[in-house]
Amino acid sequence: MNQEIRLFGAVAVRPAVLDIISQFEAATGNTVAVKFELNSIVKKKIEAGEPFDLVIINPNLVQDLIALGKVKAGSQVAFGRIAMGVAAKAGSRLLDLGSVEAFEHALKGAKSIAYAAGGTSGGYFSGLLDRLGIANEVKPRLVGTPGGQTALAVARGEAELAVVPVTSILAAAPDVMLVGRFPAELQSYIDFAIGISADPRNTEIAKQLSELLTSADVYGTLAAKGVERC
Repeated sequence: MNQEIRLFGAVAVRPAVLDIISQFEAATGNTVAVKFELNSIVKKKIEAGEPFDLVIINPNLVQDLIALGKVKAGSQVAFGRIAMGVAAKAGSRLLDLGSVEAFEHALKGAKSIAYAAGGTSGGYFSGLLDRLGIANEVKPRLVGTPGGQTALAVARGEAELAVVPVTSILAAAPDVMLVGRFPAELQSYIDFAIGISADPRNTEIAKQLSELLTSADVYGTLAAKGVERC
């Protein structure tokens, strides 16, 4: 008998998760209803009572939901991590991001830079500009975008560059290209974890999906979409 479960996840994991969900549905005959928002919004909506069976967000937020009794204790497992990257419209000139100095030069030279103002990646980038001492020069040219729209902003001509998790950049191809990842000295991987609802529709099916998402069988799919195993 076909059953439906609900997965609520962060926008950054969407490109990688959708392919795996298709595999799961084909193999089990069950249906997965998906919804994606920025990490902080996922947590707030679950706190407010939004129903879900499986959640994929930052590990610390999963732990907060466990403490609140929203996620089942002991169900948390690591999903993977995503590097920060820089996007540009397909066909744009290539940029050197191989060093801190080159990275700063690229940011200073951009007419506008899109970023996820309310997301984890946007918060890190804003703080990074402060630490590099270039905030006064760069921040006036930042373009805040809603969740899931940051990479697409360069495709639409709303910004020259976009700073966002690599998964979102790869998913926006062929209109958008990955200029490069942040230099190693500045790289900040965004970690994600899976948690099962404390009150799921079907505990066994939710557990099966969690196990598939973290299995060796999907390593190739995740890597191709920009997700690295922790």
